[in-house]
Amino acid sequence: MARFWPRSLWVATAAFVVATCAPPPGPPVVTTTTSQTDGLTVVAAGDIACDPEDIFFNDGLGDATHCQMNATAHTATSLRPSTVLALGDIQYNAATLADFRAVYDHSWGQLKAITHPVPGNHEYGSPGATGYLSYFGAAAAPAGTTWYSFNFGSWHVVALDSSCDQVGGCGRSSPQGRWLAADLSANPTLCALAIWHHPAFSSARGGGIPESEPLWSTVVAGGVDLVLNGHRHQYERFAAIGAGGSSNPARGAREIVVGTGGKDLEAFGAAVTGSEVRLSTFGVLELTLSATEYSFRFVGIDGSVLDQGHGVCHA
Repeated sequence: MARFWPRSLWVATAAFVVATCAPPPGPPVVTTTTSQTDGLTVVAAGDIACDPEDIFFNDGLGDATHCQMNATAHTATSLRPSTVLALGDIQYNAATLADFRAVYDHSWGQLKAITHPVPGNHEYGSPGATGYLSYFGAAAAPAGTTWYSFNFGSWHVVALDSSCDQVGGCGRSSPQGRWLAADLSANPTLCALAIWHHPAFSSARGGGIPESEPLWSTVVAGGVDLVLNGHRHQYERFAAIGAGGSSNPARGAREIVVGTGGKDLEAFGAAVTGSEVRLSTFGVLELTLSATEYSFRFVGIDGSVLDQGHGVCHA
């Protein structure tokens, strides 16, 4: 295992990339990942790599409830994914390029070439999320913004930035909101997936994040089947929820919160409407995507399957 050294011994060479929040110029830009239609494996998690000065860092080993990014990276790699979805707060605390290189790169960095990331609030600990943008390069902003979309087999995926105060808002009239509605309208696939950091709904003691509700309403209106989030350091699976936050099995989307990538764990409060499974343990979400449906497993760092199920796409 690579040894981690105190911050005072590092020399950081940062190539700064400036995030842009301009309105979308014309049709959405879509990058194609693969044309395969069945059996594609995706691994997802957020809230991953500890700050190297975290009191629980322990030379990268952490302890039972902190800094387990190496263990979750091992689990993720063992699942042999076709792609990885990094759900924000990927590197703590200020997410500088030096921190990414010192910690994330030695754990989940082995999957960097197949990773599609979204930023969390900690990525903006560096002004303009420059550490995040420098580390991931074009993968973080393939269309020139911190939100983008791509096709993965027969699935359409939208990757969003829920740090709304950093990107001109998340409402329908915001640059990202207008782009999102246009992108989903231009890509009417049977199966669609959305990823962003802050969950609209959560049974965590702090609850869901109201600023994400406009994103939720837009993706539900656009026919998205599944939404993956982080931010809450827990695993929580929901039944299909409609645009107004109520149960909607026919037209709603399922939310799965996977803030279990290694940083630490949080306790739950009272279960909210639609919550089906709640776990406070480290692990990663594995998705298997086909042309008309998906299956999922939440896999702990000991390799045990702690939750599983499947869903069918709706037009």
